[in-house]
Amino acid sequence: MKKAGSSKGKHTSSNSDAGDAGTGLIDPLALGQILMDVSERAQPLLGEFFEKYQFDIRELAKDPMNIRPAYAEFFGQLWSNPQKLFDMQAKLWQDWFTLWHDSATRFLGGKSEDIYKPDKGDRRFKDPAWEQSAVFDFIKQSYLLTSRWMQDVVRQTEGLDDATRTKVDFYTRQFINALAPSNFLMTNPEVLQETLESRGENLLRGLENLLADLRRGHGELKISTTDYEAFRLGENIAITPGKVIYQNDLMQLLQFEATTGAVHKRPLLIIPPWINKYYILDLRPDNSFIRWLADQGHTVFIISWVNPNRKLAQKRFEDYMEEGILEALRQIEKATGEPDCNVIGYCLGGTLLAVTLAWLAANKQADKIASATFLAALVDFSEAGELKMFMDDSQLELMDREMAEKGFLSGDHIKKAFSLLRANDLIWSFVVNNYLMGKEPFPFDLLYWNDDSTNMPAAMHSFYMRKCYGENLLPVPGRVTMMGTPIDMRKVATPAYFLSTREDHIAPWHSTYATTQMFKGPCIFTLAASGHVAGVINPPAAEKYCHWTSGKTPADPEDWLSHAQQQDGSWWPHWNEWVKNFAGGPDVPARKPGGGKLKPVEDAPGSYVKMKAED
Repeated sequence: MKKAGSSKGKHTSSNSDAGDAGTGLIDPLALGQILMDVSERAQPLLGEFFEKYQFDIRELAKDPMNIRPAYAEFFGQLWSNPQKLFDMQAKLWQDWFTLWHDSATRFLGGKSEDIYKPDKGDRRFKDPAWEQSAVFDFIKQSYLLTSRWMQDVVRQTEGLDDATRTKVDFYTRQFINALAPSNFLMTNPEVLQETLESRGENLLRGLENLLADLRRGHGELKISTTDYEAFRLGENIAITPGKVIYQNDLMQLLQFEATTGAVHKRPLLIIPPWINKYYILDLRPDNSFIRWLADQGHTVFIISWVNPNRKLAQKRFEDYMEEGILEALRQIEKATGEPDCNVIGYCLGGTLLAVTLAWLAANKQADKIASATFLAALVDFSEAGELKMFMDDSQLELMDREMAEKGFLSGDHIKKAFSLLRANDLIWSFVVNNYLMGKEPFPFDLLYWNDDSTNMPAAMHSFYMRKCYGENLLPVPGRVTMMGTPIDMRKVATPAYFLSTREDHIAPWHSTYATTQMFKGPCIFTLAASGHVAGVINPPAAEKYCHWTSGKTPADPEDWLSHAQQQDGSWWPHWNEWVKNFAGGPDVPARKPGGGKLKPVEDAPGSYVKMKAED
């Protein structure tokens, strides 16, 4: 992000001159003068920017998310029951009257307790002024009252099908989040205080940050979420030592150096999702899953997927199986002499692993994989969370047009969808920090990884969207064919360990649990606290969160949870005890990358992981 130029200096004025945002008492004349000064100084910056970038206002009228039909259906059902609508309106006014009465008592010096409080973990209202100031406390509570009422109306309106209700609820929350008082200068006490103290320098810095982000997106806003110059792959993230021992068009195969004198006989292969880059499993030494696995005596291999361009447009889902997992297994056998592996699949990598297991079983090659571990991975997509909203017919047609033009689905397209799922954390918090407070985003390795987006080949992504999210065909025997072989999950007898996370908004745990009922082999299911990333990347030394375990997998996931035992801390040691059962025999001397049979191509983390989506 570009640092402020003419607005680097910071001027201060005493609160007695301009008011005190902490109490809600602002001198309007002093504030108005500051804003006029900011406006005058901002004009050259804006003029320079708009000379370079042109905007078509007609783009604002488009409805790429196909929201209008959903809201038309919602309002039709809402107005079809006037009595219920009247009752809901009456409740709103009653709640408003209660809030007015309570706030008036406080304005007059009386004591009162908040009627409407932010949810636990809602950081938008962390500044003390939201409680200490009667003005800002009223603004906060009125927002919470109205927003919760709006959501209740959506959820209580009868006659909507599940898909329409989910879409209306989701986009109503987006609207509510966007209009939070914390997102605006005049209703955010922290921003007001900064504006008064710096005499508007924060707003000028914020404008320069905004324009820098627009330039970075070539006219489209790409909000900076971290300091991108603070990280270097292979230098301060993704630094576990290893070698690239093989590569093809789709992937590089990395083998990491052993950290123990002896290692388990059977090697371990990790299949990360190609919707993101593998180094989420190797951010820093203290939270690297890869490093921890090596410390436990595993010979660790991982696939690093290419960031595809137009040349790979016709790569299919089955190509990822053949040129990815199956080719990796062949190369690992060359490097280690071992005919099989323990395999871990994370997210989309786990979906591919399940398909590969079914293919191997059908082709009498099931012994290639001794055990399979699934980390937050979906096979049954019937209840695939809010991501499924982006997979309706209109969305698929939009993606098809983009992929037909480019040969791939842009990584930015996917990143935007994921950001909307956690808009307050991944969008609005940075709007406030970067553009209103005028601060630079904090260097954060997880957010650097999150923004390091990857493209999706057109043929593969079209199959994945339609056959998995759209039609949910993987659980149906024979409805999906890979390399001429019908896929039947019921044939999978490989021992399997399933790890899901309780707050996962991408792969809801009830849906991931369904795979335990498909395979005929022994299955064990573990549920970790937290979400899709934090619940998985949870090193034991951190002593965070908890997990639930049970030796049985009944048909009902809630039945499983009711009998599961809660355990403190990370799930990693529990999994490691399980996978030791498939170590393949007595330990062997530590192996070197390539095993003397495969010549290393380059040092880890390799070149594929460094490819940017715009390449």
